Amino acid sequence: MVEKEKQSIADWVNQSKDDLSDWNQEIWNYAETAWREYKSSKWYVQRLRKEGFSVEEASGDMPTAFCATWKNGDGPTIGGYAEYDAVPDNCQAADTVEMPREGLSKYAGGHTDPHSALGIGSLGGFLAAKEVMEKNDIKGTLKFFGEPAEKLRGSKPIHASKGYYDNLDAAISFHPFYMLPLSNTTRWDTHCAVAYSAMYTFTCGESGSWNTSSGNSPIPASHAAARSPGATDAVITMYTLSKMYKEHMLSYNMGWSVNETILNIGQATADNNPAKMGQIYYFIRVPDIDMAETVMKVLDQNAESAAKAANCNWKRDWITKSRPGLANHTMADLTYRNLEIAGAPRFGEKAIDIAQEIQKKLGLEPMSKPFLEEIETLIEPKEAEKEMRKTLPSWQEHFTSDDYTEYCWHAPTVRLYIGRPALKSPKAGFQYPDWVMNALGGIRECIDPMIYSASKTIGMTIIDLLKEPGLLEAAKEEFNHRTGGGKSGENWLPPLCDYEPPINFRWPEYVTTERGKDQWVIPVQSDE
Repeated sequence: MVEKEKQSIADWVNQSKDDLSDWNQEIWNYAETAWREYKSSKWYVQRLRKEGFSVEEASGDMPTAFCATWKNGDGPTIGGYAEYDAVPDNCQAADTVEMPREGLSKYAGGHTDPHSALGIGSLGGFLAAKEVMEKNDIKGTLKFFGEPAEKLRGSKPIHASKGYYDNLDAAISFHPFYMLPLSNTTRWDTHCAVAYSAMYTFTCGESGSWNTSSGNSPIPASHAAARSPGATDAVITMYTLSKMYKEHMLSYNMGWSVNETILNIGQATADNNPAKMGQIYYFIRVPDIDMAETVMKVLDQNAESAAKAANCNWKRDWITKSRPGLANHTMADLTYRNLEIAGAPRFGEKAIDIAQEIQKKLGLEPMSKPFLEEIETLIEPKEAEKEMRKTLPSWQEHFTSDDYTEYCWHAPTVRLYIGRPALKSPKAGFQYPDWVMNALGGIRECIDPMIYSASKTIGMTIIDLLKEPGLLEAAKEEFNHRTGGGKSGENWLPPLCDYEPPINFRWPEYVTTERGKDQWVIPVQSDE
């Protein structure tokens, strides 16, 4: 009977291919960036309500988040989610040449992973499961979250800390493949690591105290007087110190990273006035919480030194504190078996023609089979784990970062990867420009196969969890064992989030002014 219901999942996805494709195009073209995904979140809210879900908007006090629930009697609650934030500086048309989407600057937002297809692939699975649950009176609850600002690891630590995941019995996390060997598989033991990020703000409020020897001038800031350093100087000093101290933060015999971006600088004309405010944002990916705290200690020391040197004050605001992942073999194996039924993505003739056209326009000899073989090939979770471990020290338990890990500490969770379109290199060492992957994520013929495979796999896994109580019980038993007693067990990690949603910083966004509608904040299309 379960196999018949799984076939119904596949049938629903096959019958809904045009809708899923159109929905992905909608979100892909919105391409709104972190904390500013107004149109994207509104689209999901309206769509889910049309499908019969009750939806809480602005869940967790995050304007572009939501929590949607559909219930069919008493039964397990299965969670999943959509992400929909894009990345600044990655505006690319769904085309075979490098060009921004119509009317936009190349510096505007664009989907890179792409989160547009991530969300629609997951949504398709939940909607397919809902229809099968209704037709066959399968009891249970579906809970589907809107998770903004994933590129900042933004919403999930906040949802977790506010209790949104507490009543889940299992959760399904899907992501397009982004590094080999994690394509068409599920994570086994080595899950994603800790992510910390923080905003450092420098303010210069007492510039007149820097040098009072202004002669007879009654105006301390006269153009010939010594200019006080200010927030710009503090940011640059912080940036330089932290680059210099990077090798003194943690050992390099493992996979970890610290990256930064200057969010605000200047705030003044090129006059004799010091800049009053500047901000630099740091993002840390490390294997465990102790390492994250070590890096933050160094960054705090650097901020203190930079502020003193530049006659400024400083403060740190948390953007994210996200826990490491927790494996669940039961969930990983179950989901992979359904991926075997659904099948890996398959590229048709039109997709191959498009890929060959890209290669030709890049001056390459078009390949008869231009896509990576791994995109259309399954790999067992244990085999993927074995391959991934080859590049890591034996003691390192977590690698890279993604905040799906927040779900892992509240319910048995699977991390599913399905192949997204990527082209084969013509020779060793060759890399395609970034725009190629971005464009393929928006071209229907290339990205849609991944969406369909994801929807089928997720929908089938939901039905298994609801129809086969032994599977869910085994997953929960494993969860309890790994946490030392479940939530609040001796090995359980509580949420790290102790901050309010960081929504009020000057995150990049589209704006409408006299210069035009939905222009990228800086610069617009006509700017250099």
